Amino acid sequence: MAKKLVVFGTGDIAQLAHYYFRHDSEYEVVAFTVDRSYLTSTEFCGLPVVAFEDLIDAYPPAGHELFVAISYAKLNSTRRQKFEAAQALGYGLASYISSKATVLNEHAIGRNCFILEDNTIQPFCQIGDNVTLWSGNHIGHHSHIGSHTFISSHVVVSGGVKIGEQCFIGVNATLRDHVTIGDKCVIGAGALILSDAETNGVYVSAETERSRVPSNRLRSI
Repeated sequence: MAKKLVVFGTGDIAQLAHYYFRHDSEYEVVAFTVDRSYLTSTEFCGLPVVAFEDLIDAYPPAGHELFVAISYAKLNSTRRQKFEAAQALGYGLASYISSKATVLNEHAIGRNCFILEDNTIQPFCQIGDNVTLWSGNHIGHHSHIGSHTFISSHVVVSGGVKIGEQCFIGVNATLRDHVTIGDKCVIGAGALILSDAETNGVYVSAETERSRVPSNRLRSI
């Protein structure tokens, strides 16, 4: 029998969570929930939406688990707050791990994680609670990803890397082996990190500049 799941959120990520859990998990999504102040509709994806303040009566934790489907807003603090609020109410926090991900770390993966297709997680990695790994990342052996972190697509985390809590790592970033990324770091798209990154640090790569030569003057294309 499928496990009953309520998804927190009614945005794009909640819609994606509904799709992934419905098509590729042992869970049945039965409802959505948001804070009462954000409740603008009683239906989403064909399922009921209830105020989070009423959730424990409508869908009690004895028979339901919860998944918090929120992005990296406010450096993951919003998702962390809802994770902790759900936990305080006694809900189990479900994780989604794609059947199309390569997971070799004996599933040392925390609660409320969202691990999409084509991720490669090598042996001896540890992934904390409430971590998002968007599609196509490489997580090298013996690395540790702290809780409440969001890693976007095609990031290379080399072996033995330690990533702190509530970090954001942008598309195509590369982290060399054995570096430490402090808590609440922002690593921008395409960044190359060759040494330790300080807590609260922001690391961005240079943006590609437009050439002065227009495309209609290029002879090799």
